[in-house]
Amino acid sequence: MFKIEFYETETGKIPVKDFLIELPLHLRTKATQEINLLQELGNELREPYSKHIKNGVFELRVKFSNDIARIFYFFFVGEKIILTNGFIKKTQKTPTGEIEKALKYKKDYERRKK
Repeated sequence: MFKIEFYETETGKIPVKDFLIELPLHLRTKATQEINLLQELGNELREPYSKHIKNGVFELRVKFSNDIARIFYFFFVGEKIILTNGFIKKTQKTPTGEIEKALKYKKDYERRKK
């Protein structure tokens, strides 16, 4: 089983935790189920639940009825999965800013955990 961790900035902010708290209950419940599935299956999880985005960053795809959320994550040494940030999907294309934020968080985490 993989270990799920939430990325934390140097100032103590936990972006994905803040995102999950702000989700409507039905979507938060679904996201929690998908995170548990990710923890169980790790790198074996595939579409429609997970998709590689860029440079080792993946998105966990959460859908409930017409509501769609995405949570970015990456794998780290020791079977760790680091959840970085999330957003509510409103368009077909994933916003570049959200991807860049996930890449920045990944780079920061790796730098601090070497």
